[in-house]
Amino acid sequence: MLEGWSADALAHELFVVPRGAHVELPGMEVIERPGWWQIITPSIRDGGLNEVAYAALGDDEADAVIDATIADYRRRGLRFRWSVIPSSRPADLSERLARRGLVRSETLAVARSCVPVDGAPSAGEARVVPVDAGTVDLYSSLMASGWGVAPGPFADYHRQALRASDRHLFYLAEVDGEAVGGAAAVIFERSVFLVGAVVLPHARGRGAYRSLVSARLADAAARGIHLATSYAMAKTSAPILTRLGFSTVARFPMFLG
Repeated sequence: MLEGWSADALAHELFVVPRGAHVELPGMEVIERPGWWQIITPSIRDGGLNEVAYAALGDDEADAVIDATIADYRRRGLRFRWSVIPSSRPADLSERLARRGLVRSETLAVARSCVPVDGAPSAGEARVVPVDAGTVDLYSSLMASGWGVAPGPFADYHRQALRASDRHLFYLAEVDGEAVGGAAAVIFERSVFLVGAVVLPHARGRGAYRSLVSARLADAAARGIHLATSYAMAKTSAPILTRLGFSTVARFPMFLG
């Protein structure tokens, strides 16, 4: 499924390209320098868009940088995550973050070709529709409910993303006319990055997650994109994506604070 992609090219699409998946919001800070990439978004307090996505630190500076970074997020009252991707340094970065009380979540970096998902949907399974200006608030409310966060900031962000460009795609999954799931994707030059899908508990088992994956792959393929990438939580979405043909390229810890 990943024929023709070198290990370095896959790593680039999985760990470097998705740093450009955000749209700008007022007050957002992107801090990028050699060995460091971080985003701070004061308006999104409950999760998302507050992250250290890359840290390659020297042993002598690591503790001071870690402490200052965590203190800054906490001072601002922001939930955040710290991804320890394979190229992170120092070698014991995960242990240093754990000692500071951050919660570890095992994450898989996965990829597959943008070919159709095997198997046809069953009768009565979910159908997927694109989100537009008329349904963006419904989408935001559903996603916020699924993630347990406040919908207001999400809605502002999704409206801005829809206005910003046609490379930010949002989808609703419907069962019997009811919106029961949602997902997003960001189109890049060589790949599409699938962003966390949500399916409400009462509608699971009706093919909504599978349909959301299939729709995003199909739209990317229609744009000439051949590679789909995503980050999957090891205990939840990763087994589903594996069944849908995704291959694990790397496994890394993500720390939540």
